[in-house]
Amino acid sequence: MPKAFPRGRICWDELMTTDPKAATAFYKAIVGWGTQESGGGSSYVMWTAGGTPVGGLMALPDEARMMGTPPSWVMYVAVPDVDASLRQAVSLGARAYVQPQSIPTMGRFAVLGDPQGATFALFSSTTGVPGHDGPSKPGEFSWHELAATDWRAAWDFYEHLFGWVKMDAMDMGPAGTYQMFGRAGKMLGAMYDKPPEMTGPPNWLCYALVPNADSAATVVQRLGGKVMNGPMDIPGGRIAQCMDAQGATFALHSHAPQAEAAPKPKRRAEKAVKTLAKQPARKEAKAARKGEKAAKKAAKKAMKAAKKAAKKARKAIKKAAKKERKAAKKARRKAAPRGR
Repeated sequence: MPKAFPRGRICWDELMTTDPKAATAFYKAIVGWGTQESGGGSSYVMWTAGGTPVGGLMALPDEARMMGTPPSWVMYVAVPDVDASLRQAVSLGARAYVQPQSIPTMGRFAVLGDPQGATFALFSSTTGVPGHDGPSKPGEFSWHELAATDWRAAWDFYEHLFGWVKMDAMDMGPAGTYQMFGRAGKMLGAMYDKPPEMTGPPNWLCYALVPNADSAATVVQRLGGKVMNGPMDIPGGRIAQCMDAQGATFALHSHAPQAEAAPKPKRRAEKAVKTLAKQPARKEAKAARKGEKAAKKAAKKAMKAAKKAAKKARKAIKKAAKKERKAAKKARRKAAPRGR
């Protein structure tokens, strides 16, 4: 039985830039990508992670430059039929920028803008859709975020076109709702209303997964790029939103470090718990023994003092009695008759 087509999978991310050579060196140093020639005499270069292609790189076409299109990243979404999906998108208010074209031995694609102007692409493959539905790996794109004029209207468009489903939502207070979406049980990204201070048209932001977003952001600045926001904490990790040296915006994402596993030997853990449990009792017993010892010492000292006092009293009594006897004897002598 053939596998179901992964409609709606974000399967490719492509950089169109004014300086492919400089961009290659820039992203290799930051994300750790390798590169692979597409072959057939084409100048198209593929980004690779662990030897697997995850995206592409090409020079910004002359016609795009003439229209004032800046260097940018474009996400590609898998559909069974590019031509049919483009017709559907246009009927929903989208605009075609690049009509459907075939790539020899690979498939077919089209580039368009959604009803609010955010650019994205459609892709159908003749050999197999790139990407996978499992957790993202380092070097892959882990998140795609749409800053829209009206995210609810944008959601209606993408839901109809790709069959995406709403997942978690985050209340950002005055900034509104951050609505997450996905497919096949995997979160793909989110949509939100872009704030007034965010200039430019609605756009998709692509997040590359790296081991450490903070370290990668430092390299961005060192190589002539800009860190526009972050690095900052998000649930389960860190992100930094950046701009490369040619002006293309992108983002970095890293997972939070995993907590160290508990020691495997169960007896060791139980022993540690018992030791901790016994500590208060041991302290109390020690204090009691210390108190008992002090009490014995005090009693011994008191007994010694009492004996000394008794001895002194007996000596005083004996002395007083001797003095009384001597006085009585003297008195008797005085009283005795003298003429005998």
